[in-house]
Amino acid sequence: MNLGVNLPRGLVLKNPIVAASGTFGFGPEYSSYVDVDALGGIAVKGISPDPWPGNPPPRVWETPAGLLNSIGLQNPGVDAFIQEDIPFLNSVKTVVIANIIGHTVDEYRHVAQRLQREPRIDALEVNISCPNIKEGGMSFGSDPDQAFAVMHAVREVTDKPVMVKVSPNVAEPWVIAQSVVAAGADMVSAINTVIGMAIDLKARRPALGGVTGGLSGPALKPIAVRMVYEIARRVGVPVIGMGGIQSAEDVLEFLMAGAKAVMVGTITFQHPTRMVEIIRELPSVLQRYGFASLDEATGAALAGGVAL
Repeated sequence: MNLGVNLPRGLVLKNPIVAASGTFGFGPEYSSYVDVDALGGIAVKGISPDPWPGNPPPRVWETPAGLLNSIGLQNPGVDAFIQEDIPFLNSVKTVVIANIIGHTVDEYRHVAQRLQREPRIDALEVNISCPNIKEGGMSFGSDPDQAFAVMHAVREVTDKPVMVKVSPNVAEPWVIAQSVVAAGADMVSAINTVIGMAIDLKARRPALGGVTGGLSGPALKPIAVRMVYEIARRVGVPVIGMGGIQSAEDVLEFLMAGAKAVMVGTITFQHPTRMVEIIRELPSVLQRYGFASLDEATGAALAGGVAL
């Protein structure tokens, strides 16, 4: 079965399984465990204009059905990424997606402009969950106008395919999705983590150094499937789904909800080879449920929507 996925601006995935940003590092971290070239693509860790130190420890806390993380988007900055990580990525034979972050619109523009000149970067994923320091720390992803402003600034400086990563921590994430599409986004990736918290009973204080963190893992999947479904019904661009995927059946569920491809993250901490296993199992799972192709499955469960 042909598992290839055609996306806007000529972006082609060899299969619909992409390593999610934040869980796969910049690629080398998993390369001794995973055949990176077998993946449909890798989305690297978030990249900012300058180095970000991240949050104080503890930074991760396991939950009964997932993981809370408060990494704080620690990264070495765009210049170090280009100098130290692009050389490895040049050896990778799959799509590379750079996740970009910033505290102001100008910071997003700067990173996008720097990466526009890097041929090894095939696409950008704009993470709008960062706090806008000029607006009192409110997330760009919580306001349609701010989300539009970020995407518009990025579109002005790059002709690469661009997806915007939508936050679930808003009442109607599809409104944000519609706003970034209007600003020039080619795709929407959904969803980012849900804000959560845990208490360390012995220490009698928040378990995470950053107090709150992002919840990922299987507990997130029903929320993510619902939001992918709602966004896919309302936007006319491909949706890349993510959230709690552990199996080929999970992938099919996202496809039927309207996703064109998926990103897989937290499960790789427990099972580094799971993405490759999913790729191998996906054709038989599609056939088991009566689908002859990926396109036939995409959007199959949409009510009043269209499969892209």
